[in-house]
Amino acid sequence: MSASTALSLDSNTLQQWVGKTEQSSVVLDERSVAQMQSIVSLEVAPKLGDQLPHLWHWLFTLPSASLDALNYDGHPKLGGFLPPVALPKRMWAGGRLRFLCPLHVGEIMHRESLIADVKLKQGRSGHLCFITVMHRFFDAEQALCIEEEHDIVYRDELASGSTQYGATKPKYTAQWYQVIEPSTVMLFRYSAAAFNSHRIHYDRDFALKEGYPGLVFHGPLTATLLLQLLQREQPKRVASFNFKAVSPLFDTQSFSLNGCLNNSGDGAHLWATTSEGCLAMTASAKFVDEND
Repeated sequence: MSASTALSLDSNTLQQWVGKTEQSSVVLDERSVAQMQSIVSLEVAPKLGDQLPHLWHWLFTLPSASLDALNYDGHPKLGGFLPPVALPKRMWAGGRLRFLCPLHVGEIMHRESLIADVKLKQGRSGHLCFITVMHRFFDAEQALCIEEEHDIVYRDELASGSTQYGATKPKYTAQWYQVIEPSTVMLFRYSAAAFNSHRIHYDRDFALKEGYPGLVFHGPLTATLLLQLLQREQPKRVASFNFKAVSPLFDTQSFSLNGCLNNSGDGAHLWATTSEGCLAMTASAKFVDEND
């Protein structure tokens, strides 16, 4: 089907995208890695040949769509790899990752992607469409390095007077935490480093017109910072990482990253909270069993 396919909320039409595949290859270049280091303030910047930190592969996954192939919001037009969902709001809802072997700075990364599922639902706020994309990342020698399930949700505009921000409180007590002071420059730099042209992250006037109180903090960056906190506090090899977006964060207020070991000690619970202490993202990680 062509990229000009009309937007749809018909389940039969959208199901035709299940099984669609896409492949790409990219060099994990040192400049992009250095840019990311400046954003997250990692103490030592990875150099050529070093292992790529977990989740930094997201810098290299967005398509380089031409300007005339973008929607008004800065996203690539739907109907190509992703189905033409007739809902205006898009959110990176979460994901599940397994880390099998490391990628390295300066090497080629190969990606294979598959539309695994498309589901239409009716929520309290209106129509919802959930898309699950399966990604497999390989190194230059074709060794499988990362398996990832990526959840995307599309939804209706909110009704006037309604709120899109949750008030759920964390259920764990933090052993470690870090306060993040977001800024316009921070969000712009991450958008630039990842080639993310979604305007809610850097165009304040657009974000306000979309009903947000400020620039929207990138969900993938929140997840990256949570995992970085864990690896700073617990320098163990991570086997898997799962995360779920609960409520958006904005550049108008500070927020906190939090974590604690799970009961068995083989992993950790992680979460991000707003300045009011409400959940913005939950996550969990498992460590590699060194006895295996």
